[in-house]
Amino acid sequence: MLGDLDAARCSDCHGAHKILRVDNPNSMVGYKNIVNTCKQCHPNANLEFTGYLTHATHNDNPILFWAFWGMTSLLIVVFGFFGFHTLVWLPRSLKQRKINRHKTPVGKTKYYRRFNKRQRVTHIMVILSFLLLALTGMILKFAHMDWAAWMAGVLGGVKSAGTIHRFAAIVTFSYFFFHLLTLFQLRAKEGISAKEFIFGSNSLMFNKQDIKDLKASLKWFFGKGPRPDYGRWTYWEKFDYMAVFWGVAVIGLSGLILWFPEFFTQYIPGWAINVAQIIHSDEALLATGFIFTVHFFNTHLRPESYPMDTVIFTGHVPLEEYKKDRPREYRELVESGRLDKVVVEKEFMTSWIKVIKFF
Repeated sequence: MLGDLDAARCSDCHGAHKILRVDNPNSMVGYKNIVNTCKQCHPNANLEFTGYLTHATHNDNPILFWAFWGMTSLLIVVFGFFGFHTLVWLPRSLKQRKINRHKTPVGKTKYYRRFNKRQRVTHIMVILSFLLLALTGMILKFAHMDWAAWMAGVLGGVKSAGTIHRFAAIVTFSYFFFHLLTLFQLRAKEGISAKEFIFGSNSLMFNKQDIKDLKASLKWFFGKGPRPDYGRWTYWEKFDYMAVFWGVAVIGLSGLILWFPEFFTQYIPGWAINVAQIIHSDEALLATGFIFTVHFFNTHLRPESYPMDTVIFTGHVPLEEYKKDRPREYRELVESGRLDKVVVEKEFMTSWIKVIKFF
């Protein structure tokens, strides 16, 4: 569908002038010949590899059925909850904009240093690799649509798009392991136990406070209570962060199975390739849809942050703004005497801020 003339056709597997039933000993897809048939395109194919269900849909196989509906349910739950969350937040956000409208400071200003250079570089790697993966992956997922064929042509063909996709995958694995390294280094620097590092109050792991903040936020959205005193990380930021961990693990592993099916079918059955395809495709759709709707609203498109929050690029947020936005952490910093260690006075060039916003 995307114009690759080397893609397998019916005749490559079934033959052209001698098409036989699968139970015929001489059939190209019969038990005796199937491995050699597959080896025409997959030199290292083995018997388990031939267990790939070439024509099966999720309605034809119970394993694929539950894989499909498991992923579909995940899509429905995530978009259902956060869609509702966004819709009820928007009216409150419009009111909040009148109270503390987002403004870019001019001149030297006191800033709270929220993200270090490593974290900012990692985020840029996430952006670039994600955009490439989303674009080239959606071309395959929606190959039946005209725009996909056109975009494949723009990228130099489906093989070129595949090369770009795999390159972006390597970048993804690189930033993931780079981030894990920085976490180990950060824990060593702080000199705390792994348990305290993962489950501490300032960790990105979910805890009871997030449940309290979620309940308080919903009350605030409906005008039934005050704005919660958010701490260093909000529950929606934690969800974004954990989604990347989950995504790299799930999309990454399923992607590797699709990338190296002959290798993996030395250890897993062929139908696992079908399951990997469902998971990889739907999890990618979930990630892409979530980023461009919920994540963009939470971080950039909220009226009080519009046109965007630049903190992930500059690493800094005006202290007065942070004091209003994260009052619980601000109090903790004051009470512990650590505020001066994370506050700097500096000036960002207007041209640099414009470059960030354009990007």
